[in-house]
Amino acid sequence: MILVTGATGLTGSAVIRACVAEGLPVRALVRDRAKAAGFPDGVEVVTGDLLAPEPALDGVDRALLISSADRRLVETQQTFIDAAKRAGVGHVVKLSGRGCRSDSGFRFARMHADVERYLAGSGLAWSVLRPSQFMPVYFREVPSIRDGVLSLPMGEAKLAPVDVGDIARVAVALLRGEGEDGGRYELTGPEALTMTEVAARLADAVGRPVRYVDADPAAQRERLLAAGIPAFFADAMDELFAERRAGAEESRVDLGTHEKFGVRPTTFAEFARRNAAVFRGEVPPSHRWASGWQPA
Repeated sequence: MILVTGATGLTGSAVIRACVAEGLPVRALVRDRAKAAGFPDGVEVVTGDLLAPEPALDGVDRALLISSADRRLVETQQTFIDAAKRAGVGHVVKLSGRGCRSDSGFRFARMHADVERYLAGSGLAWSVLRPSQFMPVYFREVPSIRDGVLSLPMGEAKLAPVDVGDIARVAVALLRGEGEDGGRYELTGPEALTMTEVAARLADAVGRPVRYVDADPAAQRERLLAAGIPAFFADAMDELFAERRAGAEESRVDLGTHEKFGVRPTTFAEFARRNAAVFRGEVPPSHRWASGWQPA
């Protein structure tokens, strides 16, 4: 049995669908059962919490560890790791991120680095997925994109965003038992793009002009707060944008993981065309915040 935590989130739900598509037995740990209503048939749903995950771990061979980006991320994930060890889970796959180092200027990168070290020392078999920026984060910008503007505090920095479907396919390969114990798998998209280039691809997809505006970082933080995002998370995003403007690891293309697992990398243009109706504002996105935060 495969257990997916964070199962109703952006990546978790994609992994759930990919497991079902491949006929793998999968269990979803959710806090709100109502949010699991859209899961495909065959998914076992368990209501619970990562801080008390024991009921969901019964009979689990492999687990995918995802949790919300909040102040308790380290405590939450370390608690789950301890419980997985007690339950005899054979392998834990942790979703982390590129540039997760103890000296990072981005608080969540430091937190994930702490958890990675803890997992490596746990005695469990483990793997870590380290994706770059998720392509669907641009769903957050739909209100301004509809007005022809992509406004972000990125300067001329580049990013190599990755499609969540690509992440899910690699995650499922690891959950099937492929990969190495102790493997750290970097994942990016196939292109390093400036925000001007991202805007151009969005414009092609929606069929009308979209121009990039280099936003003031302080103004961006205020917009997040006005949207109901907690100050702790808004401050973290300010740190992340600063890291990206300085040239983060997310700007460097690395397709080694795609090649290892036979996954064709999705381009941003393909992603934008596939989601053109979302970017035109015609249909709502399934997920706007990969982190787990939602505007109040």
